Amino acid sequence: MIYSSVISAVVRALAAETINSAGGCDFEPKVQSGKVSGEISGKDAALLADSIVFKTLHAELSPRHWCALLAKYSTHKGRKVEAIGRLVAVVQSPAPQLFTRKAVTAWAIPQIKGAKPHLAKLKAPPRRPDEQKWGWRNDAAEQAVSRANENAARRAESRSSDMIVLADSNYDMALWDNQGLTERTYQRWNKSIKGSLEGLVNEALAQAQEALEAVGLLSCEAA
Repeated sequence: MIYSSVISAVVRALAAETINSAGGCDFEPKVQSGKVSGEISGKDAALLADSIVFKTLHAELSPRHWCALLAKYSTHKGRKVEAIGRLVAVVQSPAPQLFTRKAVTAWAIPQIKGAKPHLAKLKAPPRRPDEQKWGWRNDAAEQAVSRANENAARRAESRSSDMIVLADSNYDMALWDNQGLTERTYQRWNKSIKGSLEGLVNEALAQAQEALEAVGLLSCEAA
């Protein structure tokens, strides 16, 4: 398999690692099976190529460049969070550590509009006044509505469980520092941190392209 671009190769490889960690892939048995019964093809071949890319990049890139790719492109929650923590320790920044940590996190997990949709809640019907006659029915109706709202909330949480969603307050730079400095200072710090991070990513992609070209997984003309 030849990838169309280095970014495509990185994104697919990191996504395949997420699938593998969830039990969706088992590459080694497929390799052994392919030696006996024939060439691996289709989705299995693509996933195997993605796995090879993952292992190649993990072996060839420096830890900070590997972390930069994980923080920016990985969909694996644990690896992404770990990479963010490691980048905080190495990124060049004039800002205090708290601000740096918040800025790196916001860069790696950008704010997505609509990621946390408003969940409309059902309302129980008004209680009927004669409690002696209708009390148990009033209680039953309220409990039924409460259960329905809880079930809807669980379903919504399950749908968003495959991505990290931060509260809006995590993107307010005024809350990233307790010194009460000017917005201009915070903007300058944030721009510096983002520049350092994007620089690491660009260096990592350049190294990744060279490594994948060397093993024949990326065309020399690919960007």
